[in-house]
Amino acid sequence: MRIGVVTFPGSNCDYDAYAAFRHVVSCPVEFLWHADPDLHNVDCVVLPGGFSFGDYLRAGAIARFSPVMQSVIKFASDGGLVWGICNGFQVLTEAGLLPGTLRRNAHMRFACRQVHLRVENNRTPFTRGCRPGQILMMPIAHGEGNYYAAPEVLDELEHNGQVVFRYVNAQGEPDVRSNPNGSRHNIAGITNGQGNVLGMMPHPERAVESILGSADGLALFQSLIGVGVQAVGTEAPSASPLIEKRRARV
Repeated sequence: MRIGVVTFPGSNCDYDAYAAFRHVVSCPVEFLWHADPDLHNVDCVVLPGGFSFGDYLRAGAIARFSPVMQSVIKFASDGGLVWGICNGFQVLTEAGLLPGTLRRNAHMRFACRQVHLRVENNRTPFTRGCRPGQILMMPIAHGEGNYYAAPEVLDELEHNGQVVFRYVNAQGEPDVRSNPNGSRHNIAGITNGQGNVLGMMPHPERAVESILGSADGLALFQSLIGVGVQAVGTEAPSASPLIEKRRARV
């Protein structure tokens, strides 16, 4: 498994993601510059948090037109794994790789605190090491994390199991107080229909070591690395076909 972390002007979590992959889970990782369409044959592209292009117009609206994104769109359509975190989630919705949009927080303030998430779908390459209903704690840091989609789109996401993470309280129940931004259905993260593109607002890369306040985000990194290990032919069970399918096309 080889990871590429995209850097846009204004990205500020690219180094966090890089460090989590390289130093915590010991996975090959490199930076991808937004103006270079070459993805360097990576197996997973990470769009990190931050404020790409200063969040002018809308968060992610300008980054969506960076040359690298045309390659990311094709990469995703070929089954490549794409993981958008915070601003990366916003870029994915602007690029049409995920449905819906991220609006200003309902309370109109920047939110920066620890939140609890419930794993709603552990059948994705990013959550396969988690238990269904598992409660994870990790931080958020955003002003535009209010997930919105039309009612029929929300119904489709729920029906198809595309809601991967939901904001909950410490007891695992979704309620108004546990929703930090007003997101519809307390949604914190979703996938596309194929399950190879994940967008989420919380920051697992900031929760990979206990000294950071939580190491719960490590489960996502370990899940993803497990997919990569299996895809190159080890004997680990339940290999994902997504990487194998994409590599067969190369």
